[in-house]
Amino acid sequence: MPTLLARGSFPKAILHIDGDAFFASCEQSRDPELRGKPVITGAERGIASSMSYEAKALGITRAMRLHEIRKICPDVIILPSDYETYSLLSKRFFDVVRRYTPDVEEYGIDECFADITGWNRPLGIGYLAMAERIQEDLRRELGFTFSIGLASTKVLAKAGSKWKKPYGLTAIPNRDIPTYLSELPIGKVWDIGPRTTDILVRLGIRTALDLARSDDARLDPFLSKPFREIRSELRGHSALPFEPGTRKIHYSVQKMKTFTPASNDPRFVFAQLAKNIESACMRARQYGLEARKVLFLLRTQSFEHRAVEVTLSRPSNFAHELLAVAKPAFDSLFSRGTFYRATMITLLDLRTPDSQPDLFGTSLKVDGFRRIYEGIDAVRAKYGKHTIHFGPSFDALHSPQHKSSRGEAPTRARHLLRGESARKRLNIPMLVGEVE
Repeated sequence: MPTLLARGSFPKAILHIDGDAFFASCEQSRDPELRGKPVITGAERGIASSMSYEAKALGITRAMRLHEIRKICPDVIILPSDYETYSLLSKRFFDVVRRYTPDVEEYGIDECFADITGWNRPLGIGYLAMAERIQEDLRRELGFTFSIGLASTKVLAKAGSKWKKPYGLTAIPNRDIPTYLSELPIGKVWDIGPRTTDILVRLGIRTALDLARSDDARLDPFLSKPFREIRSELRGHSALPFEPGTRKIHYSVQKMKTFTPASNDPRFVFAQLAKNIESACMRARQYGLEARKVLFLLRTQSFEHRAVEVTLSRPSNFAHELLAVAKPAFDSLFSRGTFYRATMITLLDLRTPDSQPDLFGTSLKVDGFRRIYEGIDAVRAKYGKHTIHFGPSFDALHSPQHKSSRGEAPTRARHLLRGESARKRLNIPMLVGEVE
């Protein structure tokens, strides 16, 4: 029988802190008149990106079309996404948490892990009281709420933060792990997706407690290393690495853009895909990673998806190489007469570049391209992301992304401070109202 509990209530004290309806809450924070009202962001996309809890109470869900939302609630407030302000408030969020511990892992724009192990003594308060203080500081200084989970592992802490929302604080000491896991469906466990859920259910694993108590010898042949680590964490034993700072482990790089109106012009739709390819490759080079596999996806006007995965002959983050394999993949996906509203690329099976020499001189050619892209990236960093671009991206870069009223700029972009430009602004969010 596997050991389910580690000794002590909190042999380690890990917090998972998660923003409640983060984007919509940012909008309500800077404009007090929006508080208590149904607010949706995503006007520029034509679908809901984020909803306030007042909007969720009306039955509005993520990715719902705006015209459908207006039928449900004519008084709903729909705003364009202001990612600049969201990023700035995200930084404030992390700064508040770092007052209590330097060990903060930024997992996303609206969530982080914090290791507060041992800080109870110098601060003179218990772990639960520390979590309460962090939660209250965030509410007071940012003007909206966060939910927190406290546990001895990252997987358990993340389960705790989802347990009660919004503004929930759930502590899962090791002695209470079975109580919480017995009520947690296996599909709700962090990083266990639908496909793995189906496999586990067929094996008789329906709850997180079933997985924690499973027989290793019987289940291990069906579980890869990441899922064995999740099982260990559910048992109260820390198995996942804690990485302070911004997230350094990148399992994929994804770029997706919606454009309006929808188009059935293959040249224009491919231009949108090409733009995403260039952006994804730039991001991969920033991370120092190359992709072995690439997923191309087209989304139709009726929100149907068609995708194809391509395995590259060698790992790459060069846009010209991915564009070469993208064209036949696009031709296999694109259906003439069908209108498309979004394209996506996902770089998969990421790895660090291999600089070992080879017999046929391929590595010398690759090194030459790396130097070329280093120069291109330097120009882009100084003069703008797409200052230099490939020909297939031209139509996407020289036409509006949204040719309608949905293209309204967010508040921060429409209120520039002295000395700011459309591309360069101070790291100051534009607040319409005062935050308590």
